[in-house]
Amino acid sequence: MSRSGDQSDNAAKQPNGAQVDPSGYAAIRSVLRIRPFRRLWIVLGAASFGDWLGLLATALFAASQVQGSTAQGAAFGGVTAIRLLPALVLGPVAGVFADRFDRRWTMVICDLLRFVLFASIPLYALSGAAGGLVVGWALIATFLIESLTLLWIPAKEAAVPNLIPRARLEAANQLTLITTYGLTPVAAAIGLAVLDRGVRGAVGGDLPSWAEPAQLALWFNSFSRLATALVVAFGIKEISEAQRGEAERAEQSMFRQFSEGWKYIGQTPLVRGLVLGIFGAFAGGGIVVGTAKFFANSLGAGDAAFSLLFGAIFVGLALGIGLGPMVVKEMSRRRWFGMSIVLASAAVMTLAFAIHLSMAIVGAVLVGAGAGMAFLAGTTLLGGEVADEVRGRVFAVVQIGTRLVLILAIGLSSVLVGVGGSRKLEIADLGISVSSTRLLLLAAGAAGIFAGISAFGQMDDKKGVPVLADLWGSIRGRPLMPSEPFVSAGLFVVFEGGEGAGKSTQLTALSERLRGHGREVVVTREPGATGVGRRIRSLVLDTSGDDAPSPRAEALLYAADRAHHVATVVRPALVRGGVVISDRYVDSSLAYQGAGRTLPVDEVSWLSSWATGGLKPDLVVLLDVEPRTGLSRVASRNTGTDRLEAESVAFHERVRYAFLDLAAADPKRYLVLDASRPADEITGLVVRRVEEMLGKPGGIVHPRPAQGPDTSVQPELSDAELVTMEHKT
Repeated sequence: MSRSGDQSDNAAKQPNGAQVDPSGYAAIRSVLRIRPFRRLWIVLGAASFGDWLGLLATALFAASQVQGSTAQGAAFGGVTAIRLLPALVLGPVAGVFADRFDRRWTMVICDLLRFVLFASIPLYALSGAAGGLVVGWALIATFLIESLTLLWIPAKEAAVPNLIPRARLEAANQLTLITTYGLTPVAAAIGLAVLDRGVRGAVGGDLPSWAEPAQLALWFNSFSRLATALVVAFGIKEISEAQRGEAERAEQSMFRQFSEGWKYIGQTPLVRGLVLGIFGAFAGGGIVVGTAKFFANSLGAGDAAFSLLFGAIFVGLALGIGLGPMVVKEMSRRRWFGMSIVLASAAVMTLAFAIHLSMAIVGAVLVGAGAGMAFLAGTTLLGGEVADEVRGRVFAVVQIGTRLVLILAIGLSSVLVGVGGSRKLEIADLGISVSSTRLLLLAAGAAGIFAGISAFGQMDDKKGVPVLADLWGSIRGRPLMPSEPFVSAGLFVVFEGGEGAGKSTQLTALSERLRGHGREVVVTREPGATGVGRRIRSLVLDTSGDDAPSPRAEALLYAADRAHHVATVVRPALVRGGVVISDRYVDSSLAYQGAGRTLPVDEVSWLSSWATGGLKPDLVVLLDVEPRTGLSRVASRNTGTDRLEAESVAFHERVRYAFLDLAAADPKRYLVLDASRPADEITGLVVRRVEEMLGKPGGIVHPRPAQGPDTSVQPELSDAELVTMEHKT
């Protein structure tokens, strides 16, 4: 079976009939199977909760140290505002650190320092210092913490794409963004309120200084950062292993790296369009937030309406991130990005014409949804298409730029609408408020649409294809080519799995059992079951030559082998009523090329479907094995390794997750077995499942005399190839 493969990415409908959803529960589960990413996500979730808790707690703590409403307000606002200053000071060079130094240790050192700084705030308060001094240190510590955060974020963002297959990057970003900006802020606000009530209920009366909820929250924030540092240092070493070219970059000056990073952004149309588009989306969101209070007043509503509009934006943001990929499915993410910017900007414009609060809330939700989809698509494209050597600098520009754009948009729009005032103009019986608020929203929406169209033009990878038709086709789902007319009287069983899973052993055992019951059995494999296939096999797997095929050429070669194999071996045997047992089939192309070679899954799916005429196996037996275990079995045979067996452990881990994804998407067709179980036990389970299928009323396989000729295709192989096949897995 072809060892190439394409993982289950953008809702590609597999040739075996299963459709892998790239955005729902199955995709999230698939991403969380990847151990390094799962560990990182867990500690980042806890740290994000601690950071939001710390943000609220630091501001409340500073306000509690001074007397008087004016002073408390200044302390609260000062601690919050000072979090923005490091972006102006360190922002331009933060990404250079992520690209220049080991990202894992950059994250670890930053988190250890943040652990100390967060803990220092309540410790200083316990020392008995005056309230003003405590507030002053809280401001200094906050500035230092945010400075470290600006170094930490690009290192983390640039490292994540190296931990997971490119096909799962979007799902990973969904999970991370929803956790960071959806779940943990709400949980932190609730947690701080519960902590305050719980501590006061337990202690009663005045609280001792150490039991203040704000101080306890800061302690939690501090130790969450310590936990993150320890997990990244000792549990996610893959971050360091995946980073490339570190020594070469260390030889360059930081100024040269800084200038090269900005030059790369300015001269690369994709990156330039992404960065400007993301900024435009957040600018639109910031303008809506900045004008929301004045806009609510123009509708004749009060502060409650302002809160609704503010919340509606974040509801839309969560909906866009969580549901967007499920809606657009296979659509090009480059196109989707530009369209999301246009959607968000058009929604901003519609707010200018809203005459009722309900219309305004719908518009605010659409603004958030467009911004969320744009941010998700943009970060996914940046992670998947920007070279590792400059990824940290690009992510730094995005992260820092979005902060500044958001704050500037909120601030400037608030000032402009405050200066412009509002006047009512009666049109017929409608009271419509024509004000600076509405004019600003109208202008911002128009500018955003222009920015979205410009980004779309720079990034469009399907020139000449109508946009709306493309979108509608993606939403409806693009069916694979219809199956070739064919009446099967037999049974098609495929064995799949990683290297060293034991496929050949089980394939042989099943064939012998079925032949013993008088069945016609054809044992075959991909690639190499035919004369044409053997020549292709030598091209794709032989390591003796230096001329290895490129990933796309490899996919085409496997498809060519499969087309000939199905036409000359598989279909004829099934027509006769035989049981065809194949060592690998289409799913290996949906695992090795997609997860391993990172080719677009929909392309490989369509290619495989065309090659096979839509032929689907009746049963896929997936022998699941941990890659290191499987590769050690291969090495112990001393039969040499082929080109795919020689790939890295990370490569084979991605392949394993891809196989599991495929099985999860179509459980009725798959039998997933732990390859570490005893071979006889596995054989018994496989035989039982096959016999159940053969024993259906009417029968799907016609038995042949036991003494009949063996129709296995293996006798075409040389003795050396047979030995290799027997011990391959």
